[in-house]
Amino acid sequence: MFPDFLTKPTKNDIILISSFLLSFSLLACSSDSNEFEKPISTPTYTPIPSSIGIVGDSKDVTVTTSAGTVLMGGSTDVDSAMKWMINKSIGGDVVIIRASGATGYNQYLYDLVKVNGIHQVNSVETLLINSAELANNPKVAERIKEAEMLFIAGGDQANYIRFWRNTPVEEALNYLINIKKVPVGGTSAGCAILGEAVFTAENNTITSEEALLNPFDLKMTLAKSDFINNPFLKNTITDTHYNNPDRKGRHITFLARLSTDFNWQEAKGIGVEEETAVCIDENGKAVVYGTGTAYFLKGSSEKPEKCSPSNKLNWINNKKAIQAYLITGKETGNGSFDLTNWSTISGGTSKNMYVTDGVLSIE
Repeated sequence: MFPDFLTKPTKNDIILISSFLLSFSLLACSSDSNEFEKPISTPTYTPIPSSIGIVGDSKDVTVTTSAGTVLMGGSTDVDSAMKWMINKSIGGDVVIIRASGATGYNQYLYDLVKVNGIHQVNSVETLLINSAELANNPKVAERIKEAEMLFIAGGDQANYIRFWRNTPVEEALNYLINIKKVPVGGTSAGCAILGEAVFTAENNTITSEEALLNPFDLKMTLAKSDFINNPFLKNTITDTHYNNPDRKGRHITFLARLSTDFNWQEAKGIGVEEETAVCIDENGKAVVYGTGTAYFLKGSSEKPEKCSPSNKLNWINNKKAIQAYLITGKETGNGSFDLTNWSTISGGTSKNMYVTDGVLSIE
């Protein structure tokens, strides 16, 4: 019924079929063997101590950055100031440092600037450095030094002083500012530690009223910083949340104490309202972004008439104890203030401030 070649294979047919089956079997075994002996693997990122999260490419990149400083007043972050920093980071890695809190900055900053759908930073990583042990870990300092942009989150500046001062983290921060020259900024407590002098808040915060009524209140803890060394913030103390609550009075008292205790001639201050940021470029020129106002304060060379324990502050100096220059921010930036001389200024308003028996006046 069937042709002979289907029912009666020849000897040559049998040899051909056997050879084919053997070859297929060997090929299958070889494939299986390779799959098990040489598994395919992908490299994974091993977080350093203190890292609580990273977005983007975990592989470090190296680019040439442009220096800058951001003093942000707290509350809602100023997008335009963050973009200013990102543009100076030239596509590098962003590192956030903090002593409390979570990773809220990671995705926000990673997504903030895109060109044709491409992220303009390589990565954003948050380091939670909440102990002196972590601040002394060389791997933590090494990661900070790899940053092309660094931002110090809000929190409690007492912890920043307590945990980070005189550690490799301090050295890494000053390396970024003065040697690598990358944009470095901070908001709220992160801004409060950037001046040469610092309100340490070691005994809790202090209100303007408390400070003006007694400049030596136990909560008035000031230190000339051997912590952050920013050349444009010499003889300067920063303060934030300037409008909520009103901190002008305590900031003036800071300057009075610096003039009295540290013998600073023309002690200086930069006070920043919430949702506002002072952006200082590599030449020391400051521009104000956001919706609020920044105050640039310069104390008189004449010391306060009365700045002593348990006495109300008196610093009048013919109603010119403090020269103030106020610049209100804009989304695209506003005004100009040259921190190299404190006299080349534009786009703002000049005021005089003075204190009479613990009462602040602004004219």
